[in-house]
Amino acid sequence: MLLMKIIFAILIIICAIFYIMYIWNFALVLLAVMIAIPVIMFLSAYIAKRKMQVYFTAGEKAASKNENFPIQLTVVNDSIFHIGKAEATIEYYNVFNDQINSFELHLPVQAKNSQSTTFQLSSKYCGIIKVRCAKLCIYDPLRIFRFRIGKDLETEVAVLPEGHELGGIVSFTDRINEESSIFSEHRPGDDPSEVFDLRDYHPGDKLNRIHWKLSSKKDQFIVKDYSLPVDVPSTLFINMKCYEDSQYTLPVFDTMVETLVSISQFLLENERVHSIAYYSSRTSSFKESVITDTEALAAAVKDLILSISDDLTCEDPQLYFDERPNLALSSLTFITQKPGDSILSYIDENVDADIKNAVVVVNTPDDAAAFPDVYPEMRIMPVVIGRISSSIKDIEL
Repeated sequence: MLLMKIIFAILIIICAIFYIMYIWNFALVLLAVMIAIPVIMFLSAYIAKRKMQVYFTAGEKAASKNENFPIQLTVVNDSIFHIGKAEATIEYYNVFNDQINSFELHLPVQAKNSQSTTFQLSSKYCGIIKVRCAKLCIYDPLRIFRFRIGKDLETEVAVLPEGHELGGIVSFTDRINEESSIFSEHRPGDDPSEVFDLRDYHPGDKLNRIHWKLSSKKDQFIVKDYSLPVDVPSTLFINMKCYEDSQYTLPVFDTMVETLVSISQFLLENERVHSIAYYSSRTSSFKESVITDTEALAAAVKDLILSISDDLTCEDPQLYFDERPNLALSSLTFITQKPGDSILSYIDENVDADIKNAVVVVNTPDDAAAFPDVYPEMRIMPVVIGRISSSIKDIEL
């Protein structure tokens, strides 16, 4: 572009000298034409700039890890002037770290037309992939002038985590949600408000469970099996507070979120209704989602991912428990990266739960071996980055 400006400046000077030396009409016309061409190029590109629109299209706004997802950039030219070249610089990054990647796109834009170009991105880690147009410049047909359009243009895609197989024990305690009527479809229990099944009497069955009316009709004892409540006050709390800023930040957050998903899936497989709690930067408050099935889990995880801000703002998790002084749980699983001792001590001493777990994501196996387990009421479970199944193989919930 600079070269073209220099060339036209030289040509105008030559035409001016030619007009001074030779007073001909042709010399005047030639000088006028050489001056008019840059003016026309400037006006055509400027008018086109004023009548152009640029936008991103990101499909479903959600994608899986390690799978390509399409992003479409569209430039609409409502002017009568053709744009010979449009040049876009695209930047993208995961909100869990500050490593920005970029590339360039080149496309022509016809008059009274639109031009779309689609590019593919993928992510090795879950999180929010922010895609923005750092700059989009258009050029006149001779590429003398350049104008910038598409300012502050961006979109985002939530890259969702994967679940991992876990082993463990799900304990059914006396603490249940008395306002709920969700019972196991596969196992009997001791809740007399709901009959799970009717069966023949076996020696040792309690007499108060005999269905006397039905037994008299069948001339044999029929026993009622009561239902097992599965809506118990069980909470998974994921602490999205960033305790370190290093090369491990992105894989640590990825492991934390996938640990949450894996434990939640394990609870659903064992018919345990539970809740997920986290801090949402978008609402500036702690949010809770009740997880009754895989659809509710998928919706909660997507909302969790989208609630994360660029600066990883997160309130101290102690505030969540301070706001709920009467909290009484059958189990609490606190998922975090390696924090200070204060929050773990606080949970150990102040949170009322039959079972308390602290799942702490650490960088290396050496960090896991060195992590202290000094809390009498809470079990500490270090999870090495990317090793969820092997680290959580005998959790009790």
